[in-house]
Amino acid sequence: MSYELIATLMFSTMMLMLLTGQRVFGAIGFVAVVAALLLWGDRGGYDIGFAAAMKLMKWYPLLTLPMFIFMGYVLSESKIADDLYKMFHVWMGGLRGGLAIGTIGLMVLISAMNGLSVAGMAIGATIALPELLKRGYDKRMVTGVIQAGSSLGILVPPSVVLVLYAMIARQPVGQLWLAGVVPGLLMAGLFIAYIAIRCRFNPVLGPVLDAGERAAIPRSEKLRLLGAGILPLVIFAVMMVPFVRGWTSLVESSAIGAIAAFLAAVLKGRMTREVFENSVRNTLGITCMFMWIILAALAFGAVFDGLGAVKAIENLFTERLGLSPWVILILMQLSFIVMGTFLDDTAMLVIVAPLYVPLVGALGFDLVWYGILYTITCQIAYMTPPFGYNLFLMRAMAPPEVSLRDIYASITPFVLVMAGALALVMVFPQLALWLPDLVYGN
Repeated sequence: MSYELIATLMFSTMMLMLLTGQRVFGAIGFVAVVAALLLWGDRGGYDIGFAAAMKLMKWYPLLTLPMFIFMGYVLSESKIADDLYKMFHVWMGGLRGGLAIGTIGLMVLISAMNGLSVAGMAIGATIALPELLKRGYDKRMVTGVIQAGSSLGILVPPSVVLVLYAMIARQPVGQLWLAGVVPGLLMAGLFIAYIAIRCRFNPVLGPVLDAGERAAIPRSEKLRLLGAGILPLVIFAVMMVPFVRGWTSLVESSAIGAIAAFLAAVLKGRMTREVFENSVRNTLGITCMFMWIILAALAFGAVFDGLGAVKAIENLFTERLGLSPWVILILMQLSFIVMGTFLDDTAMLVIVAPLYVPLVGALGFDLVWYGILYTITCQIAYMTPPFGYNLFLMRAMAPPEVSLRDIYASITPFVLVMAGALALVMVFPQLALWLPDLVYGN
């Protein structure tokens, strides 16, 4: 049996196991170890899994994952995110569509606090969505706003997904984070422009906050809420500035962020036993999930490297089929959208990283730039029917008056905006590479 056929059999077996509902790390790791045992016997098969585990344990940057996740959960569980939305509610309620625009701002700040899209979705669906519906906002528009805004969590630093990509692709995490800043803000700006333009031509979609209600809020309360909204930005700056300036390592900065969030919750009198226990428990659960997935991905990638599958696929695309590098890149992005109908971002990454990352490098593309393309494509896949990840998260969290039909209809304009942002980053790579080049002097 040829190595190309073995690689195809491995990939198809893994996809079949995933379709049956098996856990991602279980399916990937099982296929990797069984293939290694069949190819190289007991010694080779055991060595693959053991070597992957040792490599994982020695990955010092992995310590950033629990730190960032803990930081996000502390800020979320201590209700500091609630203060953020109140700030946007008070300061932007007088604009047409102002609360929806403020929700996008909330999502950007939540992303900078947590680095996970699920956190943004949970906060947006439980805090912002009921308030927007109560204020008479169009349910389809605001449902799309929350889904699109929450997807920024995997692009805006400190993105946990970009940390995972950095480990698998062996690229600097700091450069990837900085590469995500401009595309993330660009996408948020496009969302805001769409909301503002649409509400200007159809004010019924986003009515302004009642003038009497706005007048009833004293200036002292507005200033207090403004200070509450600035607090997460202060924590983010305390964490990121030393790292960007080269004063601390990535792991040290993540520890600073976690400590700053903890102290902020203590000083505000919100660090209760329940908040601490929930934050630690959620941090432990998500961190362990990521570690198992990375371990399985390393084992799977080692088998693929041993088979020479990457070189075979490169020859298939470039020599046998005669495809240009850009056509191959576009096909890769389309495959992410297809996989995104039934997988989340981490699963997509660990499944295809052993194939795509070396191939992208061999085609002459920048791997930092490609990491941003991958992340934006995952954002689109999150919201693409029929089984987009965010669609079902919203269905689980939305109130009864928001139907699945409403959720599906809400995402079309935002998916088009995101596709436009992806095209801009593909055509103009400096949108992603300018900031890391500026900071690191490449």
